[in-house]
Amino acid sequence: MKKAVGGRMPYAPVPKQEGLDPRQALDILETRARESEDYLIRNADVGPAVFEYLAEYGAPATRQAVAANPMTPARVNRTLAEDNEEDVRAELAHKIARLMPGLEARENEETVTLTIATLEVLARDSAVRVRTILADEIKYLDCIPRDVALRLARDVEAAVAAPVLEYSPLLSDADLIEIIACGQVQQVLSAIARRQTVSEDVSDALVQSLDVPAVAALLVNPNALIRKATLETIIEQAEEIQSWHLPLVLRADLSARAIRRIGGFVGAALLEKLMMRGDLSETTRAHLNRRLRARLEQPDVDQESPQSAAEIVTAARAGGTLDDAFVENAALSGNRELVTLALAALAQVPDAKVRKILAQRGAKPVVALVWRAHLSMRTAFKIQSFVMKLGGRELLPAKGGVHFPLSKEEMRWHLAYFDISA
Repeated sequence: MKKAVGGRMPYAPVPKQEGLDPRQALDILETRARESEDYLIRNADVGPAVFEYLAEYGAPATRQAVAANPMTPARVNRTLAEDNEEDVRAELAHKIARLMPGLEARENEETVTLTIATLEVLARDSAVRVRTILADEIKYLDCIPRDVALRLARDVEAAVAAPVLEYSPLLSDADLIEIIACGQVQQVLSAIARRQTVSEDVSDALVQSLDVPAVAALLVNPNALIRKATLETIIEQAEEIQSWHLPLVLRADLSARAIRRIGGFVGAALLEKLMMRGDLSETTRAHLNRRLRARLEQPDVDQESPQSAAEIVTAARAGGTLDDAFVENAALSGNRELVTLALAALAQVPDAKVRKILAQRGAKPVVALVWRAHLSMRTAFKIQSFVMKLGGRELLPAKGGVHFPLSKEEMRWHLAYFDISA
């Protein structure tokens, strides 16, 4: 029998335990949630029984740690893919894609099957965040099922679809053209245009979509193949779309004819860029030089003072010339005050409200205002480009080239926001 030391009995040594009991593991994890995550991640050899127990009975932080652990058995991962907590599924989405490379070579058939099933469940997850994480993790992989890549590429949420559409090597031209034809949102079409390689057929489909930001992204992409006829179509429309001017000027595959046509509508600064190209013939260079001199000789259009602009609008109204052409020309000259007063007169709204709309960075309210003024969508686009100076994805182009892209209900809603009835 051991003797007391200083009046106290010495503690008996704790016998060394073999392994870790599931109930003990759960007690530790439940009482120290944050510490439990680190503990579990460090102790990857706790055994399948503990992982299964914690995945079923553990607190959310515990299950999240199990989901993050690369040593968690495949059948437990499959269970966690349908966990009630979004954070748990999100953590699993981060991990599962990283297990895919080399999976078949190092794991048995059951593990491969369960891991793929987990991937498929996460690709159908109800939470956008989970699908977004998964899409970002698998975007470069060629070792996942093609059906999973296609499901994510066709997702209704741009944040999910865009990474896969931009980077996935599993998507064919036919897949991309089908997605373009479905009329996806701008971010999705632009993602396709930014792919490492874009075929002529895919470029044709993007141009036919009439999506301004997507075509701009296509022009910027040096690896996008664009047919001569398709490029001519872009150039025909580009005069009215300022965001295409610089990408067109920087294209390396322009013919002499295309360069001359572009030189006919871009500004002096871009003309100078065109003249710096090393592939110009002397004839083309001389043609551009003449264009540049003509641009520089044009006098600057001074902004009219509020009083003179008001007089011009009053005179135009009296003479019956306050119309679509009047506002379009005022927009092309960048005369903000003239456009403001003309829209106020034609839409029959206070000029203060017009100023407030034009000061916004949103295209929809000004499109609605132009519609109320009984002007064309062409004029609305000129105001966006030359007065509001919107660019890229901020621009709202015409539907089908000429029609207003918003429904009447939408335009009435945007006007009502500024207390304008329609």
